[in-house]
Amino acid sequence: MQNTISEPSHNQLSYNPKDWQKGYLSQPNEYNYTITNIDGEIPPDLKGTLFRNGPGLLDIGGLPIHHPFDGDGMISAIRFQDGQAHYQNRYVRTLGYIDEQQAKTILYRGVFGTQKPGGFLHNAFDLRIKNIANTQVIYWGGKLLALWEADLPYHLNHETLETIGLDHLDGILEPGESFAAHPRIDPSSKFNDGSPSLVNFSIKPGLSTTIRIYELDSHGSLLQKYAHTVPGFAFIHDFAITPNYCIFFQNPVKFNPLPYLFGLCGAGQCVHFQTNQPTRIIVIPRDPAQRQNIRHFDAQSGFVFHHANAFEQENQICVDSICYQSLPGVDPQANFRDTDFNALEPGQLWRFTLDLTTGQVQRQLIESRCCEFPTTHPNSVGRPYRYLYAAAAHNSQGNAPLQAIIKFDLETGLRQLWTAAPHGFTGEPVFVPRPHATSEDDGWLLTLVYDAQHHRSDVVILDAKNLEKNAIATLHLQHHIPYGLHGTFANI
Repeated sequence: MQNTISEPSHNQLSYNPKDWQKGYLSQPNEYNYTITNIDGEIPPDLKGTLFRNGPGLLDIGGLPIHHPFDGDGMISAIRFQDGQAHYQNRYVRTLGYIDEQQAKTILYRGVFGTQKPGGFLHNAFDLRIKNIANTQVIYWGGKLLALWEADLPYHLNHETLETIGLDHLDGILEPGESFAAHPRIDPSSKFNDGSPSLVNFSIKPGLSTTIRIYELDSHGSLLQKYAHTVPGFAFIHDFAITPNYCIFFQNPVKFNPLPYLFGLCGAGQCVHFQTNQPTRIIVIPRDPAQRQNIRHFDAQSGFVFHHANAFEQENQICVDSICYQSLPGVDPQANFRDTDFNALEPGQLWRFTLDLTTGQVQRQLIESRCCEFPTTHPNSVGRPYRYLYAAAAHNSQGNAPLQAIIKFDLETGLRQLWTAAPHGFTGEPVFVPRPHATSEDDGWLLTLVYDAQHHRSDVVILDAKNLEKNAIATLHLQHHIPYGLHGTFANI
């Protein structure tokens, strides 16, 4: 794959749609091998494990699932040591995965539209939720956890990836509670004597929605747990933190459960965007002494899946987020592989500035290029920062699959772009600081790239200081990994 920032004309696609579609073929196999097909050299001081999670099965017993978000979670581990790398993957043996693999057919309805065979009569009033453990994977408190926002995490053996089972985090999670798939690591928490802490949340939606927040120390012990109820149904996938606050965007949607109850579609297909309603921003103090001072802000209507970062400055909170003009519905009759990107609005990087004195919100466009999966240096979480990275489209205009990695210098406004077009399709970049780094961007970006030309995936190592040079190393896997969701790097 070549690094080039030359662009085709505005009307010319940077990709072949059939190439992109192949990245959504199932990967039923589990592998365990040393990676030997490498272009370039793995940095010898890159040590640790890149864990990735995402839907690995896009069909069950030959029956296609309706949306990739309904796919069973497959964990990949790429382990780096002494300039070498090893690949391993395993499916999370959730209860639903085991049931369906034994039955060789779909037994559970998916949140995003997957139905059991037999029509609506066979699906009506079946409200069982299949924990697919397919969104994120983290190593915290000595445990490797596969996360899915609507249920408990699954505990995995971090060395073998074998499934140990559902985990209540030593009693922190009570029956009926969940643990979202977007935890934030506060690098220096004032509520943990300046040591790192993990901050996460859960959502219990209904006519009103309860947001429950958990803060854990590095041993996995509970520091604090608190809750706040907001009026209305809330679809909240991610959140942001600062040293003093947790920030949630309550997207303007409504939920009509009747089609789901009667077996006509999935619950996610009953969520509809409300263009005439504002996006509500909820700011919850982390300090128990300030907990009563919860603030609500109204911003221009938009939909946010992922936040990049947030920070405080004087009497303001700045939140950098990937925002869409609206949430496209999931058509019960459509095939997700036939997505018409030109018919959809792109995700763009915006800064929301919340004035704690006036209660006003200002919104500023940082980047109009289609982008997603933002990331930063781990020590920058919740703090003022300079560099932001994300997966991006190859072209600077319009909507398209992600084929590039972009670096934003938020001080100078300069951009750098590394692209895998026309045959490569990128995933979320993960920033790994270089040992003894002296600057915020001194490190590596690790990302999985689907190579449609060879129907395989590559692990690409980029120099986070300079994306405009070729990759430091490209590790060619022996197979493909279906497009994934999120991942983390652990020093194990």
